[in-house]
Amino acid sequence: MATTVTAPRGMRDHLPADKARREHVLGVIRGVYARHGFDEIETPVVEDAARLHSGLGGDNEKLAFAVMRRGLTTEDLRQADAPLDLADLGLRFDLTVPLARFYASHRAELPSVFRAVQIAPVWRAERPQKGRYRQFVQCDIDVLGEPGQLAEIELIRATTAALDALGIVGTSIRINDRRILLALLASWGVTEQSAADRALITVDKLDKIGAVGVAEELGTTLGLDPAATADTIRALESADWDSVRGADWLDAEAFADLERLRAALPGVDLRFDPTLVRGMGYYTGTIFEVAHPDFGYSLGGGGRYDGMIGRFLGQDVPAVGFSLGFERLVDLVSLPGSAESDAVVLVYDKDVDPVRLAALKAEALDTHHRVRLEKRTKNMKNLLAGLAEQGFGSFATVGTDTTSLDGVEFRSLA
Repeated sequence: MATTVTAPRGMRDHLPADKARREHVLGVIRGVYARHGFDEIETPVVEDAARLHSGLGGDNEKLAFAVMRRGLTTEDLRQADAPLDLADLGLRFDLTVPLARFYASHRAELPSVFRAVQIAPVWRAERPQKGRYRQFVQCDIDVLGEPGQLAEIELIRATTAALDALGIVGTSIRINDRRILLALLASWGVTEQSAADRALITVDKLDKIGAVGVAEELGTTLGLDPAATADTIRALESADWDSVRGADWLDAEAFADLERLRAALPGVDLRFDPTLVRGMGYYTGTIFEVAHPDFGYSLGGGGRYDGMIGRFLGQDVPAVGFSLGFERLVDLVSLPGSAESDAVVLVYDKDVDPVRLAALKAEALDTHHRVRLEKRTKNMKNLLAGLAEQGFGSFATVGTDTTSLDGVEFRSLA
């Protein structure tokens, strides 16, 4: 039986033009984050299975790929009560859990306030669909060790600067606080922690199932009045800074913190959204997402998770993170034009001396930052179109009598 030659389901190969665009986007993001004082780190693609399933990853733990232990025997298979009994490692499903482990391991070697960049692939056993993959790149920045709002300010400034550098305009930051969400649930009579956790999972589905769907699910799971809950949720969907100020259910201290954050970020379109949840259960305070009016999905998000690192270190460390949705961003960005900086040397036929071609290429590299040799084809139109898609800006034709590029015309591929 013939084996398949396609990439594994939910994963992708990247052709040269796509890879070039991805590297361009990554380069821009890395450059902006470095300018803002963040240092890049790298962690292993696998973590201990027990760490990945310690309750820190929320529903993502259910999507983790497990790595089976070496040397398993049939007896091990018989004695296992669950599949995870056979695994000692797993592929990371995000970059936050590895960062917490990294910080706990290297704290003595790091500054008291550590600003980290992680840009790397992660893996989740998602059901593949448009825009949702089993392997994808995350772009995370985190500030560890800073309890005050300076951390949120730096993260939001760096993130919006990265979006601006990529040419993505018109974005806004939806912002909320977990304390406000818990106060809202308490006003509904939901005060027990496990019940509140279930309720937040339901409210987080608002974009998918609407106010009525959320209210009905809350009625089924927690006994809330669906009609009254739906009315409240509809009102909250259109709420803003002014309309909720002074509300009986509002956590006034958390809201005041958000208003101070807003005042500290002039020029950033910061929009209060009391229905914003962010699905990860480890968030403890501020939460935020990047929104754009042209897209029905967020371009990134994050929040404060002050309790996570303490699970590894034995003492709590304040922490806030912001992750850009790289796979979504890369589809919105085009490679910059490079008509004068890129050139491709086209060969007339196979009779051109390869030593001379190498010399011409070396000469072209003196004045152009990227040079490729291409053999002339019968269908030049398709060849040139393909080169333009790959980011080449101009080309020249050379023949058996070309000894130098002096006087050779470079023509635009645009």
